[in-house]
Amino acid sequence: MATWLKGAPVAAALSEKMKRDIEELRAAGVTPTLAILRVGERADDISYERGAVKRCGSVGVAVRSAVLPEDVDSDTFFSVLENLNTDDSVHGILMFRPLPKHLDEEAARRRLRPAKDVDGCTDASLAGVFANTRIGFAPCTAQAAMEILRFYGVDCAGKKAAVIGRSLVVGRPVSMMLMHENATVVTCHTRTPDVPSITRQADIVIACSGQMESVGAAYVREGQTVIDVGIAWNEEKGKLCGDVCAGEVEPVVDALTPVPGGVGAVTACVLVSHVVEAAKSECFH
Repeated sequence: MATWLKGAPVAAALSEKMKRDIEELRAAGVTPTLAILRVGERADDISYERGAVKRCGSVGVAVRSAVLPEDVDSDTFFSVLENLNTDDSVHGILMFRPLPKHLDEEAARRRLRPAKDVDGCTDASLAGVFANTRIGFAPCTAQAAMEILRFYGVDCAGKKAAVIGRSLVVGRPVSMMLMHENATVVTCHTRTPDVPSITRQADIVIACSGQMESVGAAYVREGQTVIDVGIAWNEEKGKLCGDVCAGEVEPVVDALTPVPGGVGAVTACVLVSHVVEAAKSECFH
């Protein structure tokens, strides 16, 4: 049976480090501040926002919410974004996506300042991930997966890793982050033939395709560490499930993240840590 790699201890360790950094910032007269820019009332956005606000409050990071109606006009939206960009008291901006179709999301990504892009959505932030340089921040979910591996002592160097999914939110950035840790990485996607034959050869499997319970027993073998990034409501089972069919995979592999309580539990904490880092960068450099 697999060891459960729970997110709560990882988040607690990150929070303790943040508290020390926040004390230093407050001593310098700086309150780290996150601005949340949300358009509309999407349930998943609201849920993530609630978790982020709670995590901010637990460590002493201030939050400002700019909530705009679903039908907000483009001029108003970009005016609000620019005000947050230029407000020196705001250190990080979380811009929820996807934006409504009448708003130009690509233009919004270009306008968001990389130094305040705490969820790694701008081209500059992603370039920093790929080049392994300190430009902006990595996407929070991708970094959360890496923080779990690091916390539980999973050494990526020399290991084979398989990533199922190639989104800019998780798949591609986490593939690069694994490579920076000296893993040999195969990124699988919808056009990859015989994905199970690839994942079975891997030491580390990151499941982030967004296909609920699509990774079953045929994808795994003994000795593996499996990070399940997916989360969706399973109507039939009446509960949250990930991309991994835990009932099939847990008896086989060495270690597995739970859903809920795994990657998701760390993601909001990573977001807040990025706000603190942004504040430190502005205050001390």
